[in-house]
Amino acid sequence: MNRRVAFVAFGYSKLLRPVLFSRDPEQIHELTIKALARVGSLAPIRALLKLLIETQGCATTVAGIKFPNRIGLAAGLDKDGLATRAWNSLGFGFAELGTVTALAQPGNEKPRIFRAVSSTALINRMGFNNAGAAQLAKTLQRYGIARGNLKAGIPLGVSIGKSKIVAVADAIEDYLTSFSILAEYADYFAINVSSPNTPQLRSLQDGEHFAPLLRALTQQSRQLAEREGVSPVPIFIKIAPDLSWSQLDDVISNATEHGADGIIATNTTLERTGLVANDERLREQAGGLSGAPLTARAVEIVRYIAEHTQLPVIGCGGIMSLDDAKSMFDAGAELIQLYTGFIFKGPALTMQLNSADRSRM
Repeated sequence: MNRRVAFVAFGYSKLLRPVLFSRDPEQIHELTIKALARVGSLAPIRALLKLLIETQGCATTVAGIKFPNRIGLAAGLDKDGLATRAWNSLGFGFAELGTVTALAQPGNEKPRIFRAVSSTALINRMGFNNAGAAQLAKTLQRYGIARGNLKAGIPLGVSIGKSKIVAVADAIEDYLTSFSILAEYADYFAINVSSPNTPQLRSLQDGEHFAPLLRALTQQSRQLAEREGVSPVPIFIKIAPDLSWSQLDDVISNATEHGADGIIATNTTLERTGLVANDERLREQAGGLSGAPLTARAVEIVRYIAEHTQLPVIGCGGIMSLDDAKSMFDAGAELIQLYTGFIFKGPALTMQLNSADRSRM
């Protein structure tokens, strides 16, 4: 670890994180996003952060998108895109905004985020709380962001999900609404059919729902592209780590047949394996578990997908260290995404991963 990384790691772990972790998780999350939104609006501060944190990673192209490095921000941290302009300064090569829904919604009842500190994990049952697709479009338009213009310094994905009050039978139109509203701003879409915190959402991974949903979205993407004279917006599918192997086979088959451009593996898990004794009190908390307890399963899923399809895989879930990232890349991931690892380790983690990835490649 070089001096700059060590300095950032010390500052975050010894000075900043103790303050952040002393507050309610959701409250500090909201305050952090507001602070990063302010940072993003100030070019000199962005430049200073970039000077301190930026570490050259390994550039790559996936689904026709050029990524300056392979370390991305997972959906869930910046639901409404408020901090869009700050993520590049924190070492990310791309950021996934959302999950956003066609209808604005408050999400589930609070409290809904829980830290399992001894297990290096989080449990959340947020429930897609967001201001809606139209509001995200307004925010991105205000920032001058459009598909492909890299105004944020990095490619931007948008994760879209089903509005809670919309029945599964009507989910396709709901997803298409979000897609149409945001298509001119997103470099890619992540179709979230795997959050455990919206009733019946995971049933959309089943073939009878999944195939027509993906088919409708890819058709919409092609139609919009033809109208505008551009290439279709890439569509990735985000899946759960709790699928059986036969269910995963069905997802891979449908994703390949109906035109998905890649698979994001994985979302949070309903399993509680890996919670240590100090966090036993959280075992009965409803919601998705992320962080270190998910690492092995996420890598296993990524490896299986990479062995059974030519579609690119984005690895997500339990990437907390250099070794975890190496395992993801070795398993076949072409890109990776951070969420809980970034919360626990801060920007020193993006610096370490980029430096190591550059050296390896």
